[in-house]
Amino acid sequence: MAPAGTASDALDRPHFIGIGGAGMSGVAKVLAQRGALVAGSDSKDSPTVAALRAAGATVHIGHAAEHIAPDATSVVISSAIRADNLELVTAVERGIPVVHRSDALAALMDGARPIAVAGTHGKTTTTSMLAVSLGSLGLDPTYVIGGDLDAPGSSARHGKGEIFVAEADESDRSFHKYAPEVAIVLNVELDHHANYASMDEIYESFETFVGRIRPGGALVISADHDGARELTARVKGREGLRVLTYGEDEGADVRVLDIVQHGLTSQVTVRLADVLGGRELTFAVSVPGRHYALNAVAALTAGAALGVPAADLAPAIAAYTGVKRRLQLKGTAAGVQVIDSYAHHPTEIAADLEAIRGGAGEGRVLVVFQPHLFSRTQELGTEMGEALRLADASVVLDIYPAREDPVPGITSALVIDAAARGGADVTAEHDRTAVPGLIAGMAKPGDLVLTMGAGDVTDLGPEILARLESPESRES
Repeated sequence: MAPAGTASDALDRPHFIGIGGAGMSGVAKVLAQRGALVAGSDSKDSPTVAALRAAGATVHIGHAAEHIAPDATSVVISSAIRADNLELVTAVERGIPVVHRSDALAALMDGARPIAVAGTHGKTTTTSMLAVSLGSLGLDPTYVIGGDLDAPGSSARHGKGEIFVAEADESDRSFHKYAPEVAIVLNVELDHHANYASMDEIYESFETFVGRIRPGGALVISADHDGARELTARVKGREGLRVLTYGEDEGADVRVLDIVQHGLTSQVTVRLADVLGGRELTFAVSVPGRHYALNAVAALTAGAALGVPAADLAPAIAAYTGVKRRLQLKGTAAGVQVIDSYAHHPTEIAADLEAIRGGAGEGRVLVVFQPHLFSRTQELGTEMGEALRLADASVVLDIYPAREDPVPGITSALVIDAAARGGADVTAEHDRTAVPGLIAGMAKPGDLVLTMGAGDVTDLGPEILARLESPESRES
């Protein structure tokens, strides 16, 4: 491979392989807004690709050697790009520096006051809450998020303020590249089984991330989550590191006193430790569920650690109304709400189902679930099925492979069998095209339908709505 690029000198005319991906598109957009001549390629056209073109990027569809411009200063890749990708092979042959996305993002943070948001679950939501609330206060942060706020391409923005908010991905250890002033760790669990063999490896990786916090900076970490408490014990006392805890634990520096759910919103009351002003605050969170309320408290704590008055930030958090694929309402038809959830880990599945259950009233919760990755299903398929017991009924699709090759014997039957053993009403469906009709036949006015998973199950939401609106479905 070509020598790994040092991003600082290589991002004037970068070429992104897979530029339309959630993580890649954000870095590309910020670079384009900063004046770089950004180009790239993706396997298919998409609204995100259109948004990048509107920002000034040149985007090719498909992968070909000639897509890399003669004057390209680097080729930017993510861990999802295989070594035999034609454009990557071409870059190596031509001696063009190959830069990992995380190195490019780290270079963008130079000279800023970064907040890096890490954890097994909740990163996108918490990063989004910070970006929106800081922006509503006029602080104009730069941000790079792993999901769109309200429109394709809204996952990133180059701001004129000094704060930089970024999602920090632990899946491939790329978050070791960042040097934040404030780091958030929401939770620590075993995931990404292709890269981590044990919880010890996970803890070691998060310890390395915490070790990257700038001297005098702060770690904001959950006081409630077992894995987070273990990490706190491992890093507390490090010289130059402030540790600020948040949660419902009595000893938390930002203690959650109450969370009251009102339909699909929440009201949160917290008490700040003396070091953060020592007052009680009540504020609204415009998305449902305790886990999202706790994400909001993490965002509040991080802003306060950076010097933003908590009394100003708390009401500003209400400006956040959600991010695509995180309990996003896709629409209502025939009295049935269809909501999209990115949840793919058992903890996330259970949390989102509990959140929706709280806002469903007398209606039923119906789930269309698509397991994500063979490796994850192999390790956690039983737990996924057990989490689906929280739904009134579930339809389970085949595994979405993403970047992985099939694993012999690993199918969605692992999830289905576990759900059935627990008494769940679960149906296997191998034909995605049959799902809208199946759900339309099941759903009744007042029900909530969740399309759930990290793959293309999200595309089914509009199809389900269309089928619900058709007279035939209501007669069936």
